[in-house]
Amino acid sequence: MMKSNMIKAAIIGSGNIGTDLMIKILRHGKHLEMGAMVGIDPASDGLARAARLNVPITAGGIDGLSEMAEFKDIRVVFDATSAGAHEHHNAKLQEHGVRVIDLTPAAIGPYVIPAINLDQQLDSTNINMVTCGGQATIPMVAAVSQVAKVHYAEIVASISSKSAGPGTRANIDEFTETTSRAIEVLGGATRGKAIIILNPAEPPLIMRDTVFTLSDLADQERIEASIHDMVKKVQSYVPGYRLKQSVQFDRFEGDQALNLPGIGLTTGLKTSIYLEVEGAAHYLPAYAGNLDIMTSAALACAERMAQTQLSVHA
Repeated sequence: MMKSNMIKAAIIGSGNIGTDLMIKILRHGKHLEMGAMVGIDPASDGLARAARLNVPITAGGIDGLSEMAEFKDIRVVFDATSAGAHEHHNAKLQEHGVRVIDLTPAAIGPYVIPAINLDQQLDSTNINMVTCGGQATIPMVAAVSQVAKVHYAEIVASISSKSAGPGTRANIDEFTETTSRAIEVLGGATRGKAIIILNPAEPPLIMRDTVFTLSDLADQERIEASIHDMVKKVQSYVPGYRLKQSVQFDRFEGDQALNLPGIGLTTGLKTSIYLEVEGAAHYLPAYAGNLDIMTSAALACAERMAQTQLSVHA
């Protein structure tokens, strides 16, 4: 039976992201509780760990989930598999009226970054969490856009190769495409570009992100204040998110115009923002901030949706 003050959730994908998300829900869920952990590898550590924690499990994938007795109480499902698999998963879940939070780059539903637009998408039946690089960097682009028109934004996400599992590696192309598009849709840039670097350094390096924007000339103090305000918003659900150094500015005027990809010669203010993301180390190591920011953002969205749903039925 479902508690009246909790919403039951299932996770599809028993790899690193799915397992970390499960631990977060078990430890910190306020309006959510685990209803099922779903995988396709019976020997996966995620399913074994779920079983030890008394979470119902299936190694039968989406079909196995739909056949579980617990499925009737599931109200939200996190998909932590791959962009290719998500379309099938979503179609089946929508038939049953289950809300879906997509942690793959499939982007069937609207892009959502909690610090930017969560409240506008609380009624969506499927929301997309963009990518790890997008969750970390697009709030910074949006912060600049709140002060000045951003013509071009480029982000570089550098993550430890040890924190890039099979799912991440299989989705590299989708990562760049989805992040670039979300830079424009959520960040407000006319043109966006995304680059991901898998760093093999030992010991593994913490996630680092660089954000470059070229905007109209504007008050630099206002832009910096907007950036710091946005950092605090992200920190409310990702405590390990922080600026690595001071925001840097460069002015390009007159014959110093920059030749931007797809735009051409453009003058304005270049803003350079340097970030790092340290994971909470619930299941994954602290250097895997790229995975932690995805699970933390997804949990923030689901908690807010569950809170809204519970208040409607109260």
